[in-house]
Amino acid sequence: MADRLPSVPAQAKAEVDRNLALLDTQIKEANTRLVSSAGQGGPNFVQNAILGPLKDKRVATINRIATAIGRVTQRPAGLDALAPCTLTGGGQAGNGQQSAASPTAADFIDIRKVPRSAGRAKTTRKGSRGTFTSRCGRNQNGHHNSANFLVAPGVENGAHHIHDYVGNLSTDAFSTDGSLSRAGTTCSNGDKSTYYWPVVRLRSAADPAQHDSSAADLNIGRVLVPATVSIQYRGNARSKVTAMPRFLRAVTGDAKSLTNGTANARAHWTCTGFTARTTADKYPICPGGSRVTRVLDFPSCWDGQNTDSANHRAHIVFPDAAGACPSGTKAVPQLRMTLGYTIKISKAQIAKGTLYALDTFPEQLHKPITDHGDFENVMSTRLMRKAVTCINTGRRC
Repeated sequence: MADRLPSVPAQAKAEVDRNLALLDTQIKEANTRLVSSAGQGGPNFVQNAILGPLKDKRVATINRIATAIGRVTQRPAGLDALAPCTLTGGGQAGNGQQSAASPTAADFIDIRKVPRSAGRAKTTRKGSRGTFTSRCGRNQNGHHNSANFLVAPGVENGAHHIHDYVGNLSTDAFSTDGSLSRAGTTCSNGDKSTYYWPVVRLRSAADPAQHDSSAADLNIGRVLVPATVSIQYRGNARSKVTAMPRFLRAVTGDAKSLTNGTANARAHWTCTGFTARTTADKYPICPGGSRVTRVLDFPSCWDGQNTDSANHRAHIVFPDAAGACPSGTKAVPQLRMTLGYTIKISKAQIAKGTLYALDTFPEQLHKPITDHGDFENVMSTRLMRKAVTCINTGRRC
């Protein structure tokens, strides 16, 4: 639904986000009803008792979205056509999406069969070669929730998938700049920034049934604690970096890239010892002694004015292939989150239903291309200044 909207004015964003989250909730509730009522009624039961009422709810919610936008700019037309839902092949309600029976063996590849990647742009003499690392742990404290205050503020299950959090200890659906600045942190250097990403689960055909919100969102299996987490800021290949403003927000990747398309996809999956080989649309099978690794690189060319934007992307963008920032932007430290997992799994095990997968929105089918991360900078001015100095002077801090 979100990808079918015009640009959402900032004044309408909060109301639009709330109603987009409500549309997801309505789909989830319909799917739960489909499961609990299986075998009931006559041939028209599903249409009359579930899909029909679902359409009515969606019409009202979509109209509220159109009205919110229309108060500020031209009201979008034709959105009512998105209200009807049908059953997918897996018996789930959706907008013509695929069955939720995923992932499959086809979603995995031996990392040794992945071609080598081109690599990062080479740093010039004017570039910045240093790095700054915040050591924030691996989420050993189990800070999890299915919210996303950045994209769906105030909605407790706004993400419909579970996130791992490191850094700020308070991050939840109701987080604000103020609440984050007052909270504690897992980072040893006092960095109060919030860093988060969807969890990875180990799944098996033998898993007991889950009776929780995750299962209702089709996210099943045992949540894995990362074996390693690196929170590192890097330089720019063509210039020195300037300080990020406090409370700058940024996202990388697209949690809905299966249905939105890959324009904003930034998934990078690899294995330790094979980092020159990365895959976006398949999960890697790593050889013995090698860890499954996710690399989440964030945009780093800031417009110099805004700490956020309506789509959470326009105010900070990626450098070009040569590493240069677009005209009108300035390079800030580039955040790279690298997540490692000890997952011992073979093709034979995958074929029998033992596999690993990301938590995703239900309609995204746990595809690796949907990997993404979110971030808000809550470093003190002094700590950010130290990071910039380290990066610009070529030090490793």
